[in-house]
Amino acid sequence: MNSVLAPSEVPLPPASGAWREGDPPGRRRWWERVEPLRLEAGGELPGVRLAFETWGRPAPDRSNAVLVLHALTGDSHAAGETGPGHPTPGWWDGLIGAGRALDTDRWFVVAPNVLGGCQGSTGPSSPAPDGRPWGSRFPFLTQRDQVAAEAGLADALGIDRWALVVGGSMGGMRALEWAVSYPERTRALLLLATAAAASAEQIAWAAIQLHAVRGDPRWNGGDYHDAAPGLGPHTGLGLARRLAHVTYRSEPELAARFGRSPQGAEDPWRGGRYGVESYLDHQAAKLVRRFDAGSYVTLTEAMNGHDVGRGRGGTRAALSRVRARTLVAGVDSDRLYPLSQQAELAAGIPAADRLRVIGSPRGHDGFLTEVEQVGPLVGELLG
Repeated sequence: MNSVLAPSEVPLPPASGAWREGDPPGRRRWWERVEPLRLEAGGELPGVRLAFETWGRPAPDRSNAVLVLHALTGDSHAAGETGPGHPTPGWWDGLIGAGRALDTDRWFVVAPNVLGGCQGSTGPSSPAPDGRPWGSRFPFLTQRDQVAAEAGLADALGIDRWALVVGGSMGGMRALEWAVSYPERTRALLLLATAAAASAEQIAWAAIQLHAVRGDPRWNGGDYHDAAPGLGPHTGLGLARRLAHVTYRSEPELAARFGRSPQGAEDPWRGGRYGVESYLDHQAAKLVRRFDAGSYVTLTEAMNGHDVGRGRGGTRAALSRVRARTLVAGVDSDRLYPLSQQAELAAGIPAADRLRVIGSPRGHDGFLTEVEQVGPLVGELLG
């Protein structure tokens, strides 16, 4: 019989939900860069390491390699079950595997944890050269820095050209940077619910989340990784997650799922919660146990800095560099990355087909949940 822990019996979350040395590796593998990584904003990052997972087998000439890039709070565990080292199931499990759109009997699928992340790749929770967590000393990163690190991983795996690069949201930003920075290394490109540049409204939503994290007294300027369980910046990170999650879903979906109903027997007039409040509390509680506040800040700032046209003569000139056969898709109910942004990409990329629209009530998260619509797009590009 399953037992339910009382709130007082639930273990306190660690100061950081990051993967740490000594934790179970799960399916992760690692690649380490020998040379320091020169950063777009100046300076360099020594000791770069990327965690990654693979599925399937590479062809002798590596022509069957597919790069899958995750969104803000994702990681390398794109497919597979929960288990030691993997507290959550694969975030695109329905897309990757034998007989699925990314058929691992045919394709060699690679999913790295982004540079600046917290699930095995170098980030604020990682040891700096002096052995202490980077914390507040971790440098500002851009999407181009992250893609440059991933190019090193591709080199190490012997992959000169990806058969397909695919990503949504933040992963779509990196996928686009791959096709612009390394057009000769990207044969096909699938961009989902993403943009050529972060908009003012997207930066505004993100800025509120950054203030929530940094306003937590336990943030300690970013140096909290050695704090005891329960003493990390969980309140700030939880608030950021609640706000972000509202932008990830749609109003009609929240109305249909929760309406104005209270949570169980709770009375909102007497200190209780509405059902939708409980839902957001649940999302926040999950994230603080599997993510790092420093990585949340680092990656959010990198997303705010996203502009594919920076230093390239503007968006139109940058998009004209793409040589990959491209499909761009957005979600019809996405209020965070509206279809107008995907339309700009589809119109500006020379080899792009018409804009595709994913029908979903789930808002921005539709690119993750509507696998039955994303799968055929993958199939179109991989033939």
